[in-house]
Amino acid sequence: MAIYAHDKIVPDEKNVAAKKKQVAEMFNSIAGRYDFLNRFLSIGIDKSWRKKAIKELKEVKPKTLLDVATGTADVAIAAYKILTTEKITGIDISEGMLELGRKKIQALQLEEKIELHVGDSETINYADFSFDAITVAFGVRNFENLEKGLAEMLRVLKPGGKVSILEFSKPRAFMFKGIYNLYMRIVAPGFGKMFAKNKEAYAYLNNSVQAFPDREKFVAIMNETGFRKTYYKPLSLGICCIYCGSK
Repeated sequence: MAIYAHDKIVPDEKNVAAKKKQVAEMFNSIAGRYDFLNRFLSIGIDKSWRKKAIKELKEVKPKTLLDVATGTADVAIAAYKILTTEKITGIDISEGMLELGRKKIQALQLEEKIELHVGDSETINYADFSFDAITVAFGVRNFENLEKGLAEMLRVLKPGGKVSILEFSKPRAFMFKGIYNLYMRIVAPGFGKMFAKNKEAYAYLNNSVQAFPDREKFVAIMNETGFRKTYYKPLSLGICCIYCGSK
């Protein structure tokens, strides 16, 4: 499988540990402030982004859904409310994030509908054709091997199933692009240091976004992996994109 520039972007270049291990440790360290910083840094717009990505799956009326890189379960919970899916499974490599997600699910009394497990997106521990739909929100940038992660999602997806991936993109409008780059390079890491005591995590955010093969390039990778009916939709002047594909 091909190796892309973003596959090699890690939170700490001085750390010899593999990207996957570094990412898990990074999210464990910021888990307690993750939701707050998401809302703060996006001015709350991230909630609408997630909802729009989920609504792309309405046409398949999924009874079973896998939320990859589920984090604190925001997408899993929203998917249940929007799609009324019978069973949602969330996987993530960060136990710290999952613990917060489980508390949310328990507070909403959704334990029978949503379950969370430690799981590797590149070695998904479910049989072929297990899910009607798959979601990933801001997670594919963290894959150690992008193609392997996509191939695994395709494997566990049922024929006719659909994946909806939400990921940061790079704006193309000249003026807005400059403002965005300044924000991601300086402002976001600054707030990360202030609120989460982890400037490196948000510097990694910018570095991984800049290296990620977005828009047409990512759709091409999805096609090469085996997805069909692929498309993307830019959101908020291209700050992020929804990528969809079917099996």
